[in-house]
Order: sequence, then structure tokens, then C-alpha cells
Amino acid sequence: MGSRIKEMVRVATARLGGEPSPRGGAGNSAFGRGESSRTARLGGGGASLRRQPQPQAPSVRTICCNDREANAPVGYKGNSVSTTKYNVLTFLPKGLFEQFRRVANLYFLMISILSTTPISPVHPVTNVVPLSLVLLVSLIKEAFEDWKRFQNDMSINNAHVDVLQGQKWETTPWKRLQVGDIVRTANLDGETNLKIRKALEKTWDYKNPEKAFEFKDLA
Repeated sequence: MGSRIKEMVRVATARLGGEPSPRGGAGNSAFGRGESSRTARLGGGGASLRRQPQPQAPSVRTICCNDREANAPVGYKGNSVSTTKYNVLTFLPKGLFEQFRRVANLYFLMISILSTTPISPVHPVTNVVPLSLVLLVSLIKEAFEDWKRFQNDMSINNAHVDVLQGQKWETTPWKRLQVGDIVRTANLDGETNLKIRKALEKTWDYKNPEKAFEFKDLA
């Protein structure tokens, strides 16, 4: 019995240590195949990761300073700000869609539809009227909030800014500002903290509108 236990311990030690066991080393070879296949799978995964395309850098934009005619063919976006969710045509359909995305409103809509069938024990008014009131109040709230956003957008878009037009400064709404325009600013423009602004060295000589009108460059 003691010799048999020693034989079992020796076989187990040989398998764990990687030495060939006296019974043919079948367990050790299986272990080696498992390690090699696992290594191959890991290597294949790394190769697939290396083959993934790298993100491309954003394209370069060329802006002509103080030249609206040169920038017009490019079709840059305007300077108008819009944060509203609806307009006159989309308010009702989009507003109802947003309301029925809520599970509670959709559930009561299904109940209201079922109450119109002949098998319903209740009158449809008991379900339709409460749901209609909830939707009406929600739509009024959405309309009020969107109107406030519209007013805020208008106050920003209609704010005045001095833009160089020809050889003089002209006051124009903020929404009509275009890419490449030269605007007049100050160190203190409505804020409480003084900001230090330093222009490019090549523009230090352009101190008046007549001189600034001659400035043409690419950015």
C-alpha cells in the first residue's frame, strides 16, 4: 500500500513539474497542446488589433481673412444660434411623439383604445379625458420652455458687433457675422474680469480701419 501511494505521488509531481510521467506523459502533452493553442489564439487577436485602421486626421480648412467673396464658394455655416426643439410645423407631431415615448402615457393610451371596444365595462370618457388633460398640460409646458429658448436665441443672434466693412466699422447683428470677418473687441466686453488680448505681431501696424482694410491673409 505504501509503495502504491508513493507511485501516485511521483506521477502527480511529474505531471505538475512538466517532466514526462512513467505512464507515457499523456497528461503533459495535452497540457502542452492547450498552452500552445491558447498562445496562438492570443497572438491572432493581437494581429487583428494591429490590422484595425487608424483614425484619420481632420481635413485642413483654409480661411481667407477679410475677404467674404473668397470664402463664399466654400459655404461655411452661418453664425446664427438655434437651441429650440420645435418649430410651428413640427411642434404637434414631435411633441406627441415625445409624450408617448413615456411608458405611462403609452399605457394609458392603450387602455383608452381598449375602452372604446364593446367589451369594455367602462365608458371611454373615464380614460380619454384624464389622458387628454395630461397631454395638454405637458404640451403647454414644452411650448413655454421652447419659447424661452427661442427668445434667448434671438437675444444672442441680434446682439450687435462691429465688423470691418470697406474702410469703416459697421454695426451688424451677431447672426450675420461670417467666417473671416474682422471684428472690433475690447479688453472689457461686458464681463467683470479684465482680459489681456495680444494680436499677432504682423498685425500690430493695423491700428485704424483704413489700414486694417488692407490686411489680407490665409488662416
